[in-house]
Amino acid sequence: MILQVFVIGLVASFIGSIPPGTLNIMVLQMGLDNNMRIALRLILAVAIIEYPYAWIAVEFEHLITSSPIVQQNFKLLAAVVMLALGILGLWSVRKPSPLTVKLQESGFRKGLVLSILNPQAIPWWIGMTAYLKSQGWIVLDTGWRLHSYVLGTSIGVLLLLLLLAFMAQKLASIIKHN
Repeated sequence: MILQVFVIGLVASFIGSIPPGTLNIMVLQMGLDNNMRIALRLILAVAIIEYPYAWIAVEFEHLITSSPIVQQNFKLLAAVVMLALGILGLWSVRKPSPLTVKLQESGFRKGLVLSILNPQAIPWWIGMTAYLKSQGWIVLDTGWRLHSYVLGTSIGVLLLLLLLAFMAQKLASIIKHN
């Protein structure tokens, strides 16, 4: 049962990470630019942050799915964070600070910051966990099963982003040689 929960978490994370988002596009761009060292660090940071976000979502899934007030606050939080990211992005393009330069050079720090500021993971995992539980595909009644599921989510996003980076690098070399 622990392996089953792990695999379901991995597959759900892999498939759920396919739609283009900020982090996927960034990894894709780094792969196309043949900047794999920074891309790998960014991917590792994203996978590390996925673990606590998925754990938070699983722990509070029942509370959040049963309370409309909490759901509304998550939407507000997501809107505030996205607006702040947009403003900071526009401001840093005009006048890059030393912190912005450090983040650009370090894929790990950049991945940590962007993953932490990406609140979409928590509501998505709340919905996905609620769906998987309602279908009877997962039972997270022990700590081992819970952490197996959450570890699967981290490994799933790690595998998808690695695949994106390496396929983008491969595509870049094919285009370059043609």
